[in-house]
Amino acid sequence: MSADLSFTAAMVQMRTGLLPEASLEQGTRLIRQAAAEGADYVQTPEVSNMMQVNRKALFEHLAAEEDDLSLKAYRALAAELKIHLHVGSLALRATPERAVNRSFLIGPDGTLIASYDKIHMFDIDLPGGESYRESANYQPGETAVISDLPWGRIGLTICYDVRFPALYRALAESGAAFLTVPSAFTRKTGEAHWHTLLRARAIENGCFVFAAAQTGLHENKRETYGHSLIVAPWGEVLAEGGVEPGVFMAKIDPAKVETARKAVPSLQHGRRFSVTDPKAGPEHLHLVRGSA
Repeated sequence: MSADLSFTAAMVQMRTGLLPEASLEQGTRLIRQAAAEGADYVQTPEVSNMMQVNRKALFEHLAAEEDDLSLKAYRALAAELKIHLHVGSLALRATPERAVNRSFLIGPDGTLIASYDKIHMFDIDLPGGESYRESANYQPGETAVISDLPWGRIGLTICYDVRFPALYRALAESGAAFLTVPSAFTRKTGEAHWHTLLRARAIENGCFVFAAAQTGLHENKRETYGHSLIVAPWGEVLAEGGVEPGVFMAKIDPAKVETARKAVPSLQHGRRFSVTDPKAGPEHLHLVRGSA
């Protein structure tokens, strides 16, 4: 990788609402701002089209991928602005009873380069009474996705995936120089873990990490953490958002990936190993979904 492959990445930080129309207006305005400021690659957060807690309301406004007006508008916008636009994710209808949380990488001609369905579902009870059951409405993806950009390979993930480092190692071992984590982190978990997790994924894989985030108090009363991040392969934070919607940018030199991996070549040092007593500890720790 050489310095002439440098590009500008922009994280669009949003406060998505209950309805796709207003959210699209917000996203479009911020993406235009990013492009006007020189961005080549622009990423929006998880669920850029709507954040609904009520299942009935969610499914009233869901559309299938081929009918989704937000996706059509974002494809046209990418073509107009001649940028690589990464829609962090959209809530879409998969079946009459199930939705998908799907990320889209759109080329500067408006074509869909890649899409990815969030693999890990955020099912959690937090201290203080917050409870989330993503699996109640969404079906999980089953396939990791990597794609090629003009500046290198990019691996697609979404939010809660960041807590499963094996996914990121697999993407890095498949050639990813850039790892993406568009998110809607809760304020509580964000304050505790956001920076640490994202910097760890960058450092342990020698990759850039791009993480556009939702922020603030949403119409559904959920509060998200914000602090969109761009992290370099050595762990430095190159750009960080605050707690308001906006655009946060950094110049990206892909050569830094090779530099970091030469300094600490851990991707070359991984070894197969066994566990001497696989039954030690709680049974649920040894179960992998889909296994016998």
